[in-house]
Amino acid sequence: MAYNTAAIAVLLVSFLVMVFLRFPIAYSVAISAILCLVYQGLPLATLSQQMVKGISSFSLMAVPFFITMGVLMGFGGISEKLLDLADACVGWMTGGLAMVNIVASYFFGGISGSASADTASLGSLEIPMMVDRGYDVDFSTAVTISSSVEGMLVPPSHNMVIYATTAGGISVGSLFLAGYLPGAVLAVSLMIISYILSKKRGYPKGDAFSAKRLFKELRTSLWALSSILIVVIGVVAGVFTATESAAIAVIYSLLVSIYIYKGLTWKGVWSALNQCVDTLSIVLILIATSNVFGYCLTTLHVPQLAANAITGVSDNPYVIAILINLILLVLGMIMDMAPIILISTPILLPIAQSIGIDPVQYGIILVLNCGIGLLTPPVGSVLFIGSGIAKRPMEKIVKEMLPFYLFMVVALLIITFIPAVSLCIPWAFGYAGGR
Repeated sequence: MAYNTAAIAVLLVSFLVMVFLRFPIAYSVAISAILCLVYQGLPLATLSQQMVKGISSFSLMAVPFFITMGVLMGFGGISEKLLDLADACVGWMTGGLAMVNIVASYFFGGISGSASADTASLGSLEIPMMVDRGYDVDFSTAVTISSSVEGMLVPPSHNMVIYATTAGGISVGSLFLAGYLPGAVLAVSLMIISYILSKKRGYPKGDAFSAKRLFKELRTSLWALSSILIVVIGVVAGVFTATESAAIAVIYSLLVSIYIYKGLTWKGVWSALNQCVDTLSIVLILIATSNVFGYCLTTLHVPQLAANAITGVSDNPYVIAILINLILLVLGMIMDMAPIILISTPILLPIAQSIGIDPVQYGIILVLNCGIGLLTPPVGSVLFIGSGIAKRPMEKIVKEMLPFYLFMVVALLIITFIPAVSLCIPWAFGYAGGR
């Protein structure tokens, strides 16, 4: 097979140059694709055709609904309820507020599906609260931003929908089910390092465990947690499609936020919807432009070239799996999550499948790698949000994050090399593997 090396260089080099010059990622993707098309003498009508094709998908209609559900719940005062529930569960432990932070992120992630939303919503409450109780501000911020990654694994996650659409033929319901245990593995890993650091630094415990308080907080939070059941059970049981369940969950979230928790007024709904439009416009522009970039990659046979390069290093499946993770981690340091999913999936998924990694398991691996990337400089958006909330220099936060990075990578390796962590729940519900 002949490769157009010059066209590949135009595409990739121009893209990397613009990324390092801090161009907005959507512009970087679109301009590099245009340069590649022009170099090959292809009509620019291809650009608009592929952009429209990229967002012309029924499955993608679920994305705006999931984003809206998360924003409405965030505006509706759900954060405080979930913090109280987490405190009742694990606040009694050494470093209790750090544990509360991590468990609350697991709960809240199932509602927002976004690490940025988790950090912005819970972080503004948790970081000052931890500092007031004697925790170091950098430690508090590191716990908050690292635990926010759980939100991208625990369903419903709109990033899972984007991955399912990009990969083609993968069940969204299976991806949703697959996220629970990996999210728990990540949470436990973070709790272990938080406990070690809390013990070493003498951070305080919370109040003694009370079953009565736990049941009280569980009753209060049940309305919020039920939104997850609507989506996951509806999709898995085949009652709704992912899009239909997301639309129903939006209506449910609206009613709960206004009439049950009363943290949101009808006037405040418009502010929430404005934020939804801002977020959604970014996501859809990225999807549209990334589809053009992906078209260029495919026509230039870059996936096959990358596969040959990776398998040429070693034929050992463990080595190849580690290489795939390293590539995704490096991409996460310089790119946002949606473009990584859209651009890397056609290239790396076939390689992962060739060494026996199931597409659903690969989706979890991909999302966790991207989540770690959100916490790393130079383009870690969640790192920036945490630094802004804490009003601390980014380099101080990164230094405190070093042990958390290590334990997140340990969780990543567990998920990579033990397929059952991702697949046992989908298997229990009849997922047979493959596409």
